[in-house]
This record gives sequence, structure tokens and C-alpha cells, in this order.
Amino acid sequence: MAYPLYTVAQLRAIEHAASSTLAPGTLMTRAGKAAADYALELLGASGDDLRGAPVLVLAGPGNNGGDALEVAANLAEAGVNATVLHLPGDGNDDASSETAAAYERARSGTVGWLDMLPPDGQWALVVDGLFGIGLTRALAGEYRDVVAGLDDVRCPILALDVPSGLDADTGAVIGPDGIAVRATHTITFIADKPGLHTADGRDHAGVVRVDTLGVDAAATPTTAAMNGLPAFAHCFTARRQNSHKGSFGDVAVIGGAHGMAGAPVLAARGALYAGAGRVYVAALNTPPGYDSSQPEIMFRAADDLDLFGRTLVLGPGMGDSVDAMRLVAKALDSDCPLVLDADALNLVGASPDLQARLAQRSAPSVLTPHPLEAARMLGMTVSVVQADRLASARELAQRMHAVVILKGSGTVIADPDGAVLINPTGNAGLATAGSGDVLAGICGALLAQGWPGKEAAAAAAWLHGAAADALVEDGVGPIGLTAGELPAAVRKVLNAQVRAAAQAAD
Repeated sequence: MAYPLYTVAQLRAIEHAASSTLAPGTLMTRAGKAAADYALELLGASGDDLRGAPVLVLAGPGNNGGDALEVAANLAEAGVNATVLHLPGDGNDDASSETAAAYERARSGTVGWLDMLPPDGQWALVVDGLFGIGLTRALAGEYRDVVAGLDDVRCPILALDVPSGLDADTGAVIGPDGIAVRATHTITFIADKPGLHTADGRDHAGVVRVDTLGVDAAATPTTAAMNGLPAFAHCFTARRQNSHKGSFGDVAVIGGAHGMAGAPVLAARGALYAGAGRVYVAALNTPPGYDSSQPEIMFRAADDLDLFGRTLVLGPGMGDSVDAMRLVAKALDSDCPLVLDADALNLVGASPDLQARLAQRSAPSVLTPHPLEAARMLGMTVSVVQADRLASARELAQRMHAVVILKGSGTVIADPDGAVLINPTGNAGLATAGSGDVLAGICGALLAQGWPGKEAAAAAAWLHGAAADALVEDGVGPIGLTAGELPAAVRKVLNAQVRAAAQAAD
């Protein structure tokens, strides 16, 4: 599996196994060296230039604090003006022998020491080594005060292993009223963690770098990974010259109740630009004659459309009428590949009968809920879904026997077999009306072209986010980016990847 992600429990076992073959303190020494090297890189200076770079190192009571003390000692030896704010806890009872040794090393050098965070400190870099992956309760007392004080710091912040206060498994800030360091960079040790890439993780971890510390985690199996080209690039194929529109499948978007005609049109444009051969909008309300921007899209009344042989995208602007429920039931009973989005998800979530029909399907089914829609389908609150996005996506996929794209920061793609991917592409510009409709259309287009459900979902999420990233890079957004701008950007990214795959195959 490419770009694997490991839970805290898995990492504890990997670290324990590695430590049994190494001299005591080896991993801490390696972590301190790797993080100090990264800090020097972020400072962008060398030699005498470093002497004018004041660096604040926050060191907590455990092994993460020991890593931080090693960083401080290494920086001081490199000529950096390193100062430690040491918060060892009551009696320093939590300190391991390795952390105690790191403390003595830092004390014996030229490291400076503080008792409290100065209100007007001018730092070139702050290193967060308060707490690592072992934290299980919300930051409180002096720890909370120090983290809150970092809001006033105007310099890069480098977190060691995981930003203090962030759950490494889930990406949630720990505690109902928790607080976490908002780092600009994180160097994480041994292997990558899912919590750095979803929920609050992307806002708090910043740029993530992995340093294995010389430990090979690959022998430990894991069911989580970062989404990316290795997950679906084998499905990219150049188009044959001897082909026609029927070669690339039909997509029918079913939705468009009164007052919501725009949603299925956006989904249809997403499908068209992602390569579907023919695209229909099957409207519950009286359909428009045509789309003046994309006249290639064909419009039908929902009851007049033959479902046979088409890939169906159900839900954009569908509403919750009796007719909408009847159409969802009809689609679930078909052998068509399905994408269920928006109102279709709400209808299924409210009906045990529709849920049973969905779970019994043998044709590919992909669900694209946002957290509220997922919460409705799972019978829980949004806060519970967001507290563990990976577990929520897994449960929904297994319960509905479908591939799930749980949208949000660090979109999670889950298989019924329990495997999950976290998508790294995308930005805040996607938080706009209609963005999800476009995603559903892209997914439908890939299914129509014969992609398996898992690969179609992974690629759709990745392309959707990559298109938004490309638009922002070109100065379009994130503020004010609109869903209607996404389809053409998706087409550009998709064609670039197909060309790259073709070149790699030659």
C-alpha cells in the first residue's frame, strides 16, 4: 500500500520492537537530530548566520519533551540561540531515563532557559515538543496557557511528531473544549499518522515531513493510507482513435426538484468534463430545454428516462418528495452503477427499507456524504462523526456495503472491507455551494467509463481537489471560487494524468 498511515497502537508496537534491538535512547537521539536538521532548514541559514536566529523550544514531561531537549542541544551546538521553556510536570515523574539524559545534555551546553512564555518574545522559530502521540486528555493549566500564547507568535512553528493537543489517530483536537498547537510544519517520526491529514489535522499540522528514524514500518500491515496516484493510476488509459461516444458510457443525473435545477446541471457538467460519452439530466420538475453553457447535456423528465445501461447519479437537488423516494428505490433495485449524493442520501438514511436495498446491491455503489448526511445515515451527531472521521466512514461503508467518500478537510474514502484512504488534495475554496455536486458527477463519469467503485471514488476525490488547487495556484480563489469553475479544471488535470500514464507505459 502506498503512503501508509499508522495508528498510535501500531506505532507503539513498531517502536517497542525497534527499541529492543537498539541501544537505549537511540530513537530519541535520532529524532532530535532529524528535527534539528529540519529546524535549520526552516531557518534558512548556516554558519555564523545562525547566531542571530533565536529559537524557542517547548519541552514537555514525556519522551516528546526529550526529543525537544535533544533538538535544543543540537541547535545550540550548531550556533543557534536556542532557549527552552521546560514544563516537566509535578515532580518530573513522567520523565524516562532517556528524557532525563536529554535534559542533562541540554543543561550542559549553551541552551538558554525560561520559566514562562514571554509576552513579547521575538522568535525566528518555535519548536513544539510538549506532548506527542500519547496525549489522551485536553491540555489544561500551564500547558494550555502556553499553547494559547502561541497565537500571538508570528514565526514558523515546528511540531515534533504531532502538534500538541491533536489526536494522531483521528485529527480531532483532544477534549470537548480542547486546544492544540497550530503548527506551520510537522516532522513526524517512524511513520505517518492519519490525524495529521484529516479533520483539524490539516489546519494544525501544516506541512508534514516523515522521518523514519531508520525504522522500517512496512512489515506492519495497515488498512489506512494517503490517497494518490498509486491507488488509481492503473485505471488511466489513453483513448483509442477508433472509438465513439458510446465507448465512454452514459451518465444520468437524477434530481432537479422545483427551485433546485442548478444542482443536477453542475453534476452533469462534472460528468461531461470528466469524460462521460453522453450525459443526461433527469429532472423531477419540468426540465429546461437545454443548458446554454453546455448544450451537450440532454434533459429529460425523470419518469421518461430508461435506466438500463446507464450510470446513475442520484440526489443533486432531488428533494424529499414521494416521487424522489420512488426513483431512489427504483435505482437501488437496478443493476446500474450508482452514485448517491445529497437528498438521495437523506432519503436512504431515513428509510430502513432503502438501506436494506442498498446493502444488497451487487453493482457498484458510491456514497458521497458530507458530515451531516453521514450523521443522519449513521443515526449519530455531526460531532461524533467528526470526532473520528475514519471510523465513521468505515462504519457507513460496511453498513451500506458501498464505497464512501466522506467529504471535508482530508476527505476519507472507505471500502466495505475496512480499508480507508485520506485525500490530500483540495483547499478551502471547495467549501462552496455545488462543489459536492461536481464531485458526484466526476465519480459517475469514471464509473461509466468502467472504473471499479473504489478506484473511481479515490480518483474523483483526488481530481476534484487537485482541480481546486490548480485554480488557487492560478489566482482563482480560494475566496470566491465557484463550483462552476471546477469542471474545466478537472478536465485539464485528468488529461495531464492520462498523458503521464501513457508516457510511463511506453
